[in-house]
Order: sequence, then C-alpha cells, then structure tokens
Amino acid sequence: MKKSFKLPNTFVLLCGILAMIALATWLVPGGKFDTQLVNGKQLIIPGTFHYVDNKPQGLAALMMSPIKGFVDASLIIGFVLIVGGAFAVLQKTEAFDSLIKAIAKAHTSSRFVRAAIIPVFFTMFSLGGATFGMNEEAIPFILIFVPLALALGYDTITGVSIPFLGSQVGFSAAFLNPFNVGIAQGIAGVPIFSGIGYRLIVWSIATAVSIIFLMWYAARIKRHPEKSPTYQLDIEKRSEHTMDLDSFAGMTGTHRAVLWIFLGTLLTMVVGVVKYDWFIDEIAALFLVMAIVVGLVGRLDADSLVAAFVQGARDMVGVALVIALARATMILARDAQIIDTMLHALTPLVASSSPVFAAQKMFFMQTVINFFIHSGSGQAALTMPIMAPLADLVGVTRQTAILAFQFGEFTTPMIPTSGITVGVLALARVPWITWAKWMIPLQLIYLALALLLLIPPCLMHWQ
Repeated sequence: MKKSFKLPNTFVLLCGILAMIALATWLVPGGKFDTQLVNGKQLIIPGTFHYVDNKPQGLAALMMSPIKGFVDASLIIGFVLIVGGAFAVLQKTEAFDSLIKAIAKAHTSSRFVRAAIIPVFFTMFSLGGATFGMNEEAIPFILIFVPLALALGYDTITGVSIPFLGSQVGFSAAFLNPFNVGIAQGIAGVPIFSGIGYRLIVWSIATAVSIIFLMWYAARIKRHPEKSPTYQLDIEKRSEHTMDLDSFAGMTGTHRAVLWIFLGTLLTMVVGVVKYDWFIDEIAALFLVMAIVVGLVGRLDADSLVAAFVQGARDMVGVALVIALARATMILARDAQIIDTMLHALTPLVASSSPVFAAQKMFFMQTVINFFIHSGSGQAALTMPIMAPLADLVGVTRQTAILAFQFGEFTTPMIPTSGITVGVLALARVPWITWAKWMIPLQLIYLALALLLLIPPCLMHWQ
C-alpha cells in the first residue's frame, strides 16, 4: 500500500537542517564582511565581502551545537518559560472563560450584543494573539464557539474562525507578542517592542478586514444556510449539541480584578518599553510579578499557583528546544565562518532596485519557511540572524525585515503542515480541504495586505 507523504515535525526538520549545515561547512567557503559600529550595533558595510578560510564542523561539533544553542539563547529561553508559566496561572483563575461566557449570555437579550458578538470576540482573540502570543490556547474555545455560532444561526466555519482565525491574525500582525516580535527584535538587535505605533496600525487593519469578511460571510449563511460548506455537518451538530449558559451566574469580582491586573500588566509593559527602554529582563520580571499577584487575587493556594506556573513553563519546553536547535544552526555556521558567505549569496535573491520590492521578497521567503516551521519563536531564532544583516545589505531597515517575518505567519491558518490548524479542524470535524477552499479568498486578501503594508515602512525608512 502506497503511503501518503508526510512532512516531519519541527524538531526533525531542525535536526535535518543542523546536519545539512554541518555538511555545508565542509563545502561552503568561509567569508567575511567588514563591519562598523553604529549606535552601539555592529552593522555590515555593503560591498566589503571577502573570502577567508572556513572551519569545517565535524560530528563532535554537531552533537555539541544544541547545548551551545541553549547557552547562547539562554536569556530568550528563560523569558519564554517565565511568560508561559505566568499565563498558565492567569488561565487557572478562569477569568478569561468567565468573560467569554458573560458576553455570550448577553446576546439573548440585547440586539446590540447580537450584532457585536463577532467583532467583539474576534477582536478579543486577535488581541490575545497580538499581545501574549495566543496560539494553541485557542483550541479549547472551539468547543464553545462552534455551538454558539450554530445557536445564533451561523455555521461551523464561523464558530471555528472566531477563536482560531482571530488569534492567528493577531499573532501574524502582533504588536506586543513576546514570542515573535519580542524574540525577533531581540535577535536583530532592535529595541524590544519598538515600532509599536505602526504595528498597531497593521494589527487594526488586519483585524478589521478579517472581521468585515467574516461578518459578511456569517450574514450570508444566516440568510442561506444551505450555502455553507459545512451545511450537512451543521445539521448533525445542531441535533447533538446545545450551549447551556443558564448555570452561569455571571463574572465574579475576583474574575474582574484578575482581568484588570492583566490589563494593567500590559499597559505597564508598554510604558516600560517606550519610556524606560525595558528589555527581556525587566519584562520577564513584570510577568513573574503578575503571576504572583494574579494567583493571590484569584485565590489560588500556593500549591495550585506553583503547579499552574510549572505546567505553563513545561508547555513552553518545546518552544525552548526549538529556539535552542534553531540557534545551534547559526552557531555551526558562525563557527565555520560561512554566515557572511550565505548572506552574500542571498543578497541577489532579495536585492532590488527598490527597498519596497526587497522587503516584499523577504515576505515571500518567510512564507515559504512558514510552511515547514510553524513556531514563531523558532522561525525568529532560525531566520533573523540571517535576515537582519541581509536587510542592512539590501537597504531595508531591520524593523521592516521583522514585519516581513511576521507576515509570513498569515498562511498558518491554511497550511496542512500546521499542527494547530490540523488540531482545530479535527476538533471541529471539518475536513481540511473544505476549510482550505473557504480560506482561499481570505488568503488572497492577506497576501495583498502584506504586500501593501510593507510599502510605508520602506518609504519612511522605519526604525
């Protein structure tokens, strides 16, 4: 029996890349660009590339590269573990669940709420993706929003799109996400969460366009349910599930206090980054304090608080391993002195008569990479050490290169190699091909948005 082709997971891919880079160190000649110190950063001087002796990396170097990757990326890895633990404590209080149920219950008695429920919820999930990297956390909400959408006269596609597409759009157009923006900026030597003004504009446009499309689709399905790609499935589901909110007594004062603390944490982080130049150390400390305060206000006992924090950090171990392995690829190439040679070879592929076209080419390269590696932090660790100095060579600011990297994530909700995409669709019982056909128009919209939104940063030389 012929087996269908299946792409390996991120870890296997990264290990394969490690092996290929180790092999490449024996084949690729060494090279160097001259650099100069500008505003405290070493920047490449275009046109100064010259060949040097390379230093091939053998089996011993290959086996030691992952632990070197851990050491080299220790600050970022520690940050990821602390933030993951902090948000697990936040979720343990059930404040977010309570907020969603409160809004859902209100739709039965308010015409305004019925009209606003899609934009409000979609914006909430998009904010989650844009601020704390909500990704896999959206999966459990499928069990809430699919029945809710069916109860409101919509379809399964709508129910899946609100939490899943919402969080993915926010993640792709993030302005405060520590797992893609923060890590990419840290690696690229750009102040953490700088450029937040334009990123807020990008997030607002991407979220608004997605909401308009989804509301148009939902209204169409409400008028003509038979036009839904999941029409037959929806008939079955309506007979199986009903959303019972009668037992929900409303948000408690504790839940409200927890949500205010979370909002205060985000505002404090913005002020600290913008006004006091906070970096990873200070932001990690802030989230650690938030976890403690939220645990106390949420009335978690010490054992529950610690258990939640440890579980959240444990859930981030996979991310930490990806970051370490991705950093290890750069360590092998750096030690062999072939990184500048790779940059020199990539320059003609990205270089253009205009920085606009160069940035757009970067976006297409990141989109291809996203098909194989879906971890935002892993992609940042793998590609930004190359893309950041490459941006210097082709006349694109590093801030713009990071935005191009973010936009590559716009394809995640559609590609079948994404674990979260496959998991969400399996939970909703929606065939991937059905979802992919529905996503095509929206994916073309995201493509056009990405290309257009990369133009202003190039024109204003966005720093």
